[in-house]
Amino acid sequence: MPGAGRPPGAGIIEGMVERVVAACDGASKGNPGPAAWGWVVGDGAGAPERWEAGPLGTATNNVAELTALEQLLGSTDPAVELEVRMDSQYAMKAVTEWLPGWKRKGWKTSAGKPVANQELVMRIDALLAGRTVEFRYVPAHQVGGDPLNDFADRAASMVARTQEAAG
Repeated sequence: MPGAGRPPGAGIIEGMVERVVAACDGASKGNPGPAAWGWVVGDGAGAPERWEAGPLGTATNNVAELTALEQLLGSTDPAVELEVRMDSQYAMKAVTEWLPGWKRKGWKTSAGKPVANQELVMRIDALLAGRTVEFRYVPAHQVGGDPLNDFADRAASMVARTQEAAG
């Protein structure tokens, strides 16, 4: 696993960031319903350093989750190794497991149906090209759970209710 064995705080070398740890999450109040995305980048100690959340109007939770990942990838330096913490099995599996098969099959599922949210997944695929990204599943809404994922979840939920961008 990249980064294993490094002491805490070893991600910053001579002012240059070697690895970014971030989380992203989506929220939909109704599924579909008022929806939003959110992402957060942690500092060297794992505390939220910068974040953004944006409204989606009416959308599904899956669209919100994928949009959160797309926005995070577009807001981070592709030259820097990225760890993405997510609580969405769907969004993570879509880009880490299912994507190669979908591409081989002409963007059809194993059942021969069109891939849901294909345009979003294609944009994420383009943003992943040529960069090092490690995806890490973190359970949602856990006491003592991942603080960055919790922050992204709260930001997305707030914006889903207000439909006003924040960050």
